[in-house]
Amino acid sequence: MNRTFKHYLLGCVCLMASQGPAWAAPAEQTAVFAGGCFWGVDAVFKHVKGVSKVVSGYAGGSAATATYEQVSRGDTGHAEAVQVSFDPAKIGYRKLLEVFFSVAHDPTQLNRQGPDYGTQYRSAIFYAGKDQQQLAQGYIGQLTAARTYAAPIVTQVVPLKQFYPAEDYHQNYFAQHPYQPYIVINDRPKVEQLRKRYPGLYQ
Repeated sequence: MNRTFKHYLLGCVCLMASQGPAWAAPAEQTAVFAGGCFWGVDAVFKHVKGVSKVVSGYAGGSAATATYEQVSRGDTGHAEAVQVSFDPAKIGYRKLLEVFFSVAHDPTQLNRQGPDYGTQYRSAIFYAGKDQQQLAQGYIGQLTAARTYAAPIVTQVVPLKQFYPAEDYHQNYFAQHPYQPYIVINDRPKVEQLRKRYPGLYQ
């Protein structure tokens, strides 16, 4: 290898190293959704390819009231929610929105979801930044314009202040209690719907 070509190669390597993050893979991101009891929403997103972790918890209220006993009263400002960690190189935030609206819950039910009533079961998207806010609002606008649902969409799009993980016994509840009546009636159909509607996305 002659000296000139060797210096050229070294220069390329140094240039690539100096650019740092521009050459790195996209960092993992998180999204927070509320759509009724967190057991079912958690189960749906755990079966989505590109999602690495889902945590059930609470969002919308304060740390002092982030317990299941208090949130269940419906007066803490919290909603039962899930925090979804995902690889944007494998699945985009917009696709997660599509799953959330089409499979994970009914966005036309105000302060309830199925058999559960109260503001803690409201439909909400807690956005982490301007991009998520714009994508969420834009997608809701598209669904509304297309008259996808017979009733108006009532999903809130609000900034995420803090997410509080729920108690350990609520985590991965669907897998831990597959034959519990509530799971069988309300949540198993959601996971099955995901498998049928998005076979390429199901894991």
